[in-house]
Amino acid sequence: MKHQKLNIREEAMRCLLCKEAPCSQVCQNGDPARAIRAIRFGNERLASQWVAKCTTEELEAAEGACIHYDRPIRIRQLMEGLPAADAPAADVAGQPSLGITFCGIPCENPFFLASSAVCTNYEMVARAFDMGWAGVFYKTICLQDIREVSPRFDAVHDNGQCGSFYAFRNMEQLSENPVEVDFDILRRLKHDYPSKVVVASIMGQTEEDWVQLAKMAEEAGCDAVELNFSCPQMRMTGMGSDVGQDPELVTFFTAYVKRNVKIPVIPKMTPNIAHICDPAMGAYFAGADAISAINTIKSVTLGEGSEVSGCQTGSGLSGRAVKPIALRHILAMVKNPIMKGVQYSGIGGIETWRDALEFIQLGCHNVQVCTAVMQYGYRIIDDMILGLQHYMAQRGITRVEDLVGELLPQFLLPSDLDRTTIVYPKIDRDVCIGCGRCYTSCQDGGHQAITFDAVTRQPHIVGTRCVGCHLCRLVCPTGAIGLTKRIRKKVES
Repeated sequence: MKHQKLNIREEAMRCLLCKEAPCSQVCQNGDPARAIRAIRFGNERLASQWVAKCTTEELEAAEGACIHYDRPIRIRQLMEGLPAADAPAADVAGQPSLGITFCGIPCENPFFLASSAVCTNYEMVARAFDMGWAGVFYKTICLQDIREVSPRFDAVHDNGQCGSFYAFRNMEQLSENPVEVDFDILRRLKHDYPSKVVVASIMGQTEEDWVQLAKMAEEAGCDAVELNFSCPQMRMTGMGSDVGQDPELVTFFTAYVKRNVKIPVIPKMTPNIAHICDPAMGAYFAGADAISAINTIKSVTLGEGSEVSGCQTGSGLSGRAVKPIALRHILAMVKNPIMKGVQYSGIGGIETWRDALEFIQLGCHNVQVCTAVMQYGYRIIDDMILGLQHYMAQRGITRVEDLVGELLPQFLLPSDLDRTTIVYPKIDRDVCIGCGRCYTSCQDGGHQAITFDAVTRQPHIVGTRCVGCHLCRLVCPTGAIGLTKRIRKKVES
């Protein structure tokens, strides 16, 4: 049987990302856990710097120290399979600056904590700031009494694995702290971290509520105020996504707040609507300085142990699974020709610097992260900063601002896409293991354009039947199917 190289990303995904990782504790000359984390979060070409000085014996000891519940991470093979480094060292001197201006506010980088459970007290936010996060949209503050349920979280897991999930559902509402306590926290944060960006997320039920909270945010020294028009699980009428689905209410409350404070006002949009531009334009005409999008998506999960006293409810979904939906909403607003001059804060499924880059390239000036922090901790900021800086250096880009919206010209209406050319898939025989997944999918979900030799266990693409849909490439587990050069379609006589 053909020997296959280790898929380093697949192996890195198995890592438990341990606290005080035993594998690194037995290494005197390196940090295997940090290298694995770099692979996991999109920096595989920079990972070798953390193990460059490790001896073979150290890597063997690291592998032996692994506490994985199934089998140890194959650390030696993982490190041997790392691609050649693009840059020689971990020294970031000379790297591009990630500074960017948002609503006139200087930000040291575009990475913010989203208003959520990841930022509910002073100690949490201070720790995040110390680790490199540029700002926080503090957990939404309201005047109502908030009492949370238990349990309040559920998840859709990867292949049934515990601890690894691609979608996360939460029934959490707003801050449970007294209003005065939250604004005192924000005041202290801004005093102690003057270079960080502190945004108060607020939610009112009446116009008086909205103005009172916004003024309290301004008096606390907050840099801006976010208007939460989008929480999908508020139990009180006239709050949350009930407001965000009504363009008139969005316009009214945004305008009311704008008239009463001088700091930037940032309405937060709900994705639980057919046309997000309707409330977004309401915010725009009311004078919004920027728009946050998206909040969580209304959903139902039936995970074991998610019942509350034997009952279930619908609530908000976040995590990797929602990123394409979030990008779609961002694109709709940014491409709206009416809404000129509004900046965007992108939210939804952001785990790596590449995820963040996609939001930036579609027009966002910063991104907010929640679920990934809940899974992996504030430490993911290391790879977000490292990855984006390295990407910019590779492209010769010196300002994040130059990336904002750069992909927008590529987005056309479906009717305007090129339908006169085709890109055929191509099988790399050195990588193909003969599993036949491509054949099965093409037969039952494609155009029956692949044959399979049961003796040699080799698939073959039938060019006369292939339509270039690339289902085969997407289902191939080893990445053995790639692209050929785009050519013009043959004209049938």
